[in-house]
Amino acid sequence: MKRLRIAVIAPLRFPIARPHAGGLEAAVWSEVEALRARGHRVDVVAVRGSEHVVPGSVFEMPELGWAADAVRTDKTYPPAYELVSVPMLRRALEAIAADADAYDVVSNHCLHPLPLRMAPSLGVPMVTTLHTPVDAGFVSAHRSAGRRGSVFLSVSEHTRRQWLRAGVASTLLPNGVDPEVWRPGAGGDGLVWFGRVVPEKAPHLAIEVARALGRPLTIAGRIGDRQYADEMIAPRLGGGIGYVGELRPEELARLVGSSALALATPAWAEPFGLVGPEALMTGTPVVGFAVGGVPEIAAASIGMQLVEAGDVDAMAAVAREMLAVSDDPRLRAPLRRRIRARAVERFSIEARITALERLYGEFDRDAVPVEMPA
Repeated sequence: MKRLRIAVIAPLRFPIARPHAGGLEAAVWSEVEALRARGHRVDVVAVRGSEHVVPGSVFEMPELGWAADAVRTDKTYPPAYELVSVPMLRRALEAIAADADAYDVVSNHCLHPLPLRMAPSLGVPMVTTLHTPVDAGFVSAHRSAGRRGSVFLSVSEHTRRQWLRAGVASTLLPNGVDPEVWRPGAGGDGLVWFGRVVPEKAPHLAIEVARALGRPLTIAGRIGDRQYADEMIAPRLGGGIGYVGELRPEELARLVGSSALALATPAWAEPFGLVGPEALMTGTPVVGFAVGGVPEIAAASIGMQLVEAGDVDAMAAVAREMLAVSDDPRLRAPLRRRIRARAVERFSIEARITALERLYGEFDRDAVPVEMPA
């Protein structure tokens, strides 16, 4: 495989750094790390404070400028996003276009449609990974770009079908997890919930499940909605329910790996659901809600069971059954080995990077393909 020259366009909300702000940032960070580990040159356009961006360069994007009295959430942007961040993104894309011979491909993970609109004029093939539900701005930008626009990848079959109905064809390529970070753990007695502390992730439902089971629960992750955390999580802490904040990936993996069971409680249609493969990679079983792309993960895994979305009683019942197995010292270690082995087989970052190398290496610089090469 030849050494590739790749420009990665990251989302503009948070730095691509550890501890990860969310699953999207974790996925982009892992991809850059894995590509560089294989010897490829990867330049990153990302928010100030990102581990892979060159400080002071045209590729360093500003942090979001929120007003002092603004309510910060993971669903909204301040006016500075369009006024400052997006124009600076345009400058970065123009810099790539001005040095187009220096790149083989642009890997686009940005949630703003500007890279799609500019794709035909860059002189470099663009591959865009679809991480979200259908976005009207993306669809419009894709239609405007025409045949010389971006090639699309989707992180789940659920996401691929959603976008196809909107007129955007893509190829399925799931996110990957690094097995050297998410190492096997011995398990334990407690439950764990990890992710962004926001309403759409609904960790308060995990607390209800833990109370019903009479088990301790540790919650880990960045607070993305302060009002939700103050009203729905803080009053429920104590009595075996704890919040440990944001953890670096290695620390988080140790916590998850030392738990008996991971709870996944999304209250929205997850495009992928990275917490499932991450927990399974440590050997920890998972019980979750069957939403979005999550059933695809469960179907490809050992040790992950799902119940109807929002059904706390059903989750507690299934969790009780799973815990009866994992609590048995004769069964725990062999089960955890099987869970991890399947997770490594199906969701290792290496599989995604190999597919990306194949795709990137087959581009014809004079004619950008409209579909992923077979």
